Amino acid sequence: MRLTTKGRFAVTAMIDLALRQQSGPVTLAAISQRQNISLSYLEQLFGKLRRHELVDSVRGPGGGYSLARLARNITVADMIFAVDEPLDATSCGGKENCTIGRIGKSGKCMTHDLWSTLNRKMVDYLDSVSLQDLVDQQRMRLLQESSQELAEARLNRMPGVGAAAPVAA
Repeated sequence: MRLTTKGRFAVTAMIDLALRQQSGPVTLAAISQRQNISLSYLEQLFGKLRRHELVDSVRGPGGGYSLARLARNITVADMIFAVDEPLDATSCGGKENCTIGRIGKSGKCMTHDLWSTLNRKMVDYLDSVSLQDLVDQQRMRLLQESSQELAEARLNRMPGVGAAAPVAA
């Protein structure tokens, strides 16, 4: 079991949108370019996100997408399920027909309850993480990277730092 590109790209695009929507609707072309996701793929994903009322679209010049709800009211689970991402660790799709015996009778396999519990825990976790949480994490990461680059730039401007010291003969 693994999360496919559909779910990963939907979450990534939603973070990008949430980070930039304060200056107006965000175009899919801009998200596509920044995140290196196919524009046609984004169009498919955002159609589903719009139908699930996670994003709103604005047509025409200056158009694009914005969040339909506050970022704190959108969970990762909302985004994943909106794009039809399957999150199921069972081999039977939750139907409890994992095994078929010699006489053709089907039933739960020995590990069905384990995988069903994992499914519930995954959904609970994804439901506990909001889009706002991810946006805040991304802003913090960008701030840390910016601070580190600034510190390195200052260090490189200091005399005798960053270059080899002269060797005494």
